[in-house]
Amino acid sequence: MTDGAALGKEAHQRHIPVMLDRCLELLAPAISRDNAYAIDGTLGMGGHTEAMLERFPKLTVIGIDRDLEAHRIAGERLQRFGSRFKPIHAVYDEIPDVLSSLGLSSVDGVLFDLGVSSMQLDERERGFAYSYDAPLDMRMDATEELTAERIVNEYSVEELRRIIRSWGEEKFASRIASEIVKTRQEQPLVTTGELVSAIQRAVPVAAQRQGGHPAKRTFQALRIEVNHELDALSRAIPAAIDALNLGGRLVAMSYHSLEDQLVKKAMVRKATSSAPKGFPVELEEHKPELKIITRGAEPPSEQEISENSRAASAKLRAAEKVKMNRGGGR
Repeated sequence: MTDGAALGKEAHQRHIPVMLDRCLELLAPAISRDNAYAIDGTLGMGGHTEAMLERFPKLTVIGIDRDLEAHRIAGERLQRFGSRFKPIHAVYDEIPDVLSSLGLSSVDGVLFDLGVSSMQLDERERGFAYSYDAPLDMRMDATEELTAERIVNEYSVEELRRIIRSWGEEKFASRIASEIVKTRQEQPLVTTGELVSAIQRAVPVAAQRQGGHPAKRTFQALRIEVNHELDALSRAIPAAIDALNLGGRLVAMSYHSLEDQLVKKAMVRKATSSAPKGFPVELEEHKPELKIITRGAEPPSEQEISENSRAASAKLRAAEKVKMNRGGGR
């Protein structure tokens, strides 16, 4: 077996794309067009992109990811598609620059599968998971400087409390922040195991018996802070909407309420008439730019959750571009 084939097999075995069939179903009316272009804003190991390229033979997919290891694995997996796959090392809020670099002004579909990828969770040395001991890293892009180790050892107790409460929605944020600062005064925290121990000391024993692992929310908060995820997402969804052709579709899957609320608000804002309240006639300029095509946030099926536990918290939303607010087209 060649190295490329081995990597392709590795990716298939390690990565089960979440809600794959539903994503393709929602995107199909837009990306089945001749010479269609789509953006996979969270390429990962390439599972969603591979399925799009296989099902829609006239489609070209632009695969964006900040993680160079993801590009290595996905690149090997998708090399058989030749120029129909265009990998770009970038963050998903850089869609305008990505399109400009390719000589494009718009696309027919955009897919976001948000949060941490299966690959990042599985590679222990990346430090994303609280289930085993590893360096406190959590960078999606290893070329960036900020790490979880720097945050827990350098942020003030007030800053730690803020991010753990805001990004992790953790009710014991004050206790955890105080315990982290107390612990690092004795010795710097350098591994996930050391951080988990500090969190377990801070969270009341009774609370640790319910609601999942006591470190789950703090790890989420640190990951979001390290990678500036919510700031990037708040820019990425409007950028994706602006990049769509008329009839183009945006599909986004989120895995916690902070992501989902950002996606929902951005879609609802563009799907709401801008006509003044009580205005007798809706002028063309006031008509919504989007039509939301999912009823609320769609969850995965029970069968999918049983086959892929990482799908359990997924929430899917989708919208279609129904009005252009600018000159568009490739």
